[in-house]
Amino acid sequence: MDIRVQEGPFAQGEELDAFAKGRPDVGAVVSFTGLVRDLAPDPMKHMEIEHYPGMTERAITTIAEEAQQRWSLADVLVIHRYGRLRPGDTIMMVATASRHRADAFAAAEFLMDYLKSRAPFWKKEVTGDDAEWVAAKDEDEAALDRWTPRD
Repeated sequence: MDIRVQEGPFAQGEELDAFAKGRPDVGAVVSFTGLVRDLAPDPMKHMEIEHYPGMTERAITTIAEEAQQRWSLADVLVIHRYGRLRPGDTIMMVATASRHRADAFAAAEFLMDYLKSRAPFWKKEVTGDDAEWVAAKDEDEAALDRWTPRD
């Protein structure tokens, strides 16, 4: 398991190549890369992402460990950036490796849903002369429902 919270950019192709290299036990690698998108009413100059070092990594590790308990995974990679990012910049990447694709896909979706709602990051969109903190979205919370066991 490789969990990284970093300020600088990363090369997603290189990360994915390194993640999958030398794994004859793996039949599937699934990855997702998130980009900063501009949804602000006025054109966004940049997004500022804050976190608490140590706490954020522990929270992401806990989420990744839960994914490993739920699915048969050979490995997990999570990279999430902080600091000042512009629209179009790479903000995060999730990769899962498993013997079979179903486990890799499900675990990657689980990780993305939980990172969106439960990883302790605070995002502020900076536009023109304004700045606004990004509020939690109901649809992100609702996405977690599919991972809750039903009686």
